[in-house]
Amino acid sequence: MERVDSKLLKLLQEDASRTNADLAAEVGLSPSSCLRRIRRLKSAGVIDRVVALLNPAKAGRGMKAIVTVELERHGEQHMRRFLELAVMEPAVIQAYSVSGSTDAVLMLRLMDMDEFDTLCERLFRDRTNVARYYTMFVIRTAKETTAIPL
Repeated sequence: MERVDSKLLKLLQEDASRTNADLAAEVGLSPSSCLRRIRRLKSAGVIDRVVALLNPAKAGRGMKAIVTVELERHGEQHMRRFLELAVMEPAVIQAYSVSGSTDAVLMLRLMDMDEFDTLCERLFRDRTNVARYYTMFVIRTAKETTAIPL
């Protein structure tokens, strides 16, 4: 990746609402050249999408939990089925199939404990193939970023 592209991507990850003219000036390109590079990065899939990042507490989802899940039955179809259920839950903001002693890790953004309890009923109990799950509630966040190191 060219140095200019890398710098553009870093700037966009910090604040994607910056104007093209501002970005061009920052990286030393003409606005038209800058816009071409950004369009090329989008068409190549390097820039996946542009979104607004919300303040979770102000959006009513200030409670964050990390859940590790162990399945009763293993295999691709069982994992796929569990993850299909997980991604349907609005509170699940990230869902991963992982290696190691656990099978899946979920990141949740919750309104309150009642929402968590209801989610647990749907996702972890009653014929969901979950043997065990462990929940850690986040007390303090030291770092949380969406930026990919370049």
